[in-house]
Amino acid sequence: MKHPREIINHVLGHRMTNEVWTGNYHKVLPITLQKFELSAILPAVFYMFRFGDRRGVGKFLDTFGGGGESSKERKNAATVKQIADVLSGSKGFLDFDDDATKAILGDLLLCFCLENIKHALGREEQVQRVAPTHYMSSWVDLPDKVAHLRHVPEMIVAMLADQQGEHVEMSEEDELTWFPVGKGYEKNALLLAFNKGIRQHGELVKNRTSDRFDEENSSVGLDQLLMIRLAQQLQHAPDKQRGGEGHKISNQHPVAKRAAKEFSEDIRRFVRSYSISIPRRTFVELLESCVSVGLMTIFTSTVRLLFDWAEDGRIKEVKDQEPSYLFVDCSNGVDPRLRTLAEESMDDFMRRVERFGIILMALRILDYGAQYDRSIKSLGIQTKPDASEWLNLLGDILQGRKPEEAQLLLYDIERKTGELAEQLETEDYTEEAGILRNESGEPNPVWRLAETLALLQEKTSSRSKLVPMIDSILLVGHPNCLASKRTTTRSTASASGRSTRRRRDARSVVFSDSVLDYLVHLHVLRSGNKPGVRSLSFGEFIRTIRGQYGFSVDSAPPGMTISNDFLQANRAILERRLRDLGLLVGVNDAEAMKRLKPRFKPHGED
Repeated sequence: MKHPREIINHVLGHRMTNEVWTGNYHKVLPITLQKFELSAILPAVFYMFRFGDRRGVGKFLDTFGGGGESSKERKNAATVKQIADVLSGSKGFLDFDDDATKAILGDLLLCFCLENIKHALGREEQVQRVAPTHYMSSWVDLPDKVAHLRHVPEMIVAMLADQQGEHVEMSEEDELTWFPVGKGYEKNALLLAFNKGIRQHGELVKNRTSDRFDEENSSVGLDQLLMIRLAQQLQHAPDKQRGGEGHKISNQHPVAKRAAKEFSEDIRRFVRSYSISIPRRTFVELLESCVSVGLMTIFTSTVRLLFDWAEDGRIKEVKDQEPSYLFVDCSNGVDPRLRTLAEESMDDFMRRVERFGIILMALRILDYGAQYDRSIKSLGIQTKPDASEWLNLLGDILQGRKPEEAQLLLYDIERKTGELAEQLETEDYTEEAGILRNESGEPNPVWRLAETLALLQEKTSSRSKLVPMIDSILLVGHPNCLASKRTTTRSTASASGRSTRRRRDARSVVFSDSVLDYLVHLHVLRSGNKPGVRSLSFGEFIRTIRGQYGFSVDSAPPGMTISNDFLQANRAILERRLRDLGLLVGVNDAEAMKRLKPRFKPHGED
């Protein structure tokens, strides 16, 4: 039996197979749909805002790799113990010259600055990630390849910079934006929040050595000073990515424009208001929760948009875009009834995600056919930064609203489905061949081909990595998580009557303390650029997070039935947790008197 890709390559051709045999479609969601480490995103974002390029190779392994000859040897040697040994002999450290003090230094590095592979503890493990403790973390080239972050930093930079054109470029001097590229720390709201103690020496643009720490500055914390000393040992920032145009930052925005815009606004308001008043370690955790909430909303909004596109072939206008609604277990798993309901809500969403992969496959098939059509090329439709118009064109072709373009494209796909069905039957892929031949069940050949290719992918090593990616976005397993996961066992009866036990992961959206802290501190801020906080009732807070992010607390998501008793219990638990965290005050039980208040005062408030 031949490998499915070999058969598909023979029928569809090498070029088309390369285009469609993947899980990504960057015109919809410009990230690689695989697992990544969200806590390592911000240092790469700092670098891209500072230099306007994707990060390339730096000096981390050369400095801390123990002199190994190969890259693998240097990676294995770059442990917390080795890093502490090197730093202890530098001029920035005094009296770290015995095993005990070096062990203390190593523990501090592991606590504040670095993370081992697979989140392992100990000083002998390979170091794989750097924490966003300070702007100077952008000098540390971890992970060693920025592509391991699955293009998430590039998407964040593109959304925040909000430019036009194919790539994110250096910002103009008169450009009005809170997040300029390559224009210094004081002009970029995100860099300004993390650059304490850093001054520029010499020309700023593209200068890898102009960032210097002011040794007279005593206001940096221990965690920030450790990161600065670590970066100083590297002498300069990493070079840009080498090889063709690999250094350029793609200016592709998500098709979920409303969620992307709200994410940009949320991170801007939160960073500008609290970067000074919230202790740095807490601020970083809350900022990661901000990114988690924003990315999840972009993803759930994209899923909902594409399901609507599959029905009518149109991308909804920004004002009509909504996220998918998910029930939140406010008890964090303590109440088994609420936990079960939240898991059921998430299970329903994950089932839709399976269909999401088929829709992406259909889009890639249509995209390949359309981009080489001369009449469609002549339309000159731009896909960057926003590809909505292009997706609407593909939808018109799919729905037959552009008969001239659709006739040739669909005829070619119909012919290929017939040929592929014969080849699959010959190699005993009877189920997939049956889907391709089922014209009565699905008359459109694009959907038949998309479902077949998606099914074949599931049977190979190239199958979808969507679920690990969602876990990465939700920070599953982290203290500031947006979702929890547990392994459950279920008994099922087979055709022979035997009972088998199957293990599965059950996920549920929860509000960790960090997520609650972030949401309250963000939404009590006054709108726009007005300083200070506003009066926000508990009820309005619940309605706001449902409308903006899809988090359902005291109402059931569409298509799900939940008793009013459970909904009110969930609401009461959230109220109690907010009181315990010092985020809710009320002089009596009247709903109008229950008001949210921040624990930290925003910058500029007296």
